[in-house]
Amino acid sequence: MKKIILIILLITFSIKVKSQSVDYRILKSINQNEHPTWDITMRTTSNSIFPVMLASPISLIGVGYIQNNQPVLRDGFKTAISIGLNAALTSGLKLAVNRKRPFVKYPHDISQRTHAGKYSFPSGHTSNAFAAATALTLSSKKWYVAVPSYAYACLVGYSRMRLGVHFPSDVLGGMVIGIGTSLLVFQADKWLQTQNIIR
Repeated sequence: MKKIILIILLITFSIKVKSQSVDYRILKSINQNEHPTWDITMRTTSNSIFPVMLASPISLIGVGYIQNNQPVLRDGFKTAISIGLNAALTSGLKLAVNRKRPFVKYPHDISQRTHAGKYSFPSGHTSNAFAAATALTLSSKKWYVAVPSYAYACLVGYSRMRLGVHFPSDVLGGMVIGIGTSLLVFQADKWLQTQNIIR
């Protein structure tokens, strides 16, 4: 039994080391070389997530209220809950995982091009972008909302790597959490309605 546990630990460790190496190599290829104009664009994209986070639910709630459209109004509140839940989960995971930023771990190889907090995993900007994109997609069910929403979310994720503040795995984790929280909130609302718990 001890041998099996030791083998599992060795395999897990070797996979972790290998994935860290891949994580670092991908990040280094994205982060290398100086492109001032592109980096300004990436900082602008990265910082735009804060107004987008607010505008997504507010616009739905506003339209629902003005048009007296209860489903749209409800979608606005679900979007707000999705983004709020996502922010809470992301913040909690950052504290629990306690992963160093790439520019801290590799100061001679990764260039920091924007301000960032202490912890790296998961990417909060990315998770918020994907939470908003998923909520808007579930609310509208239109391809012309989904495609630009997810394209924007992907660009936010890319910007975090280009700016040197997140590893690719941080961005991937943020993407999964963002999509997952919105799916969870919208599915929970649907279930509660079918059970006649809320209307």
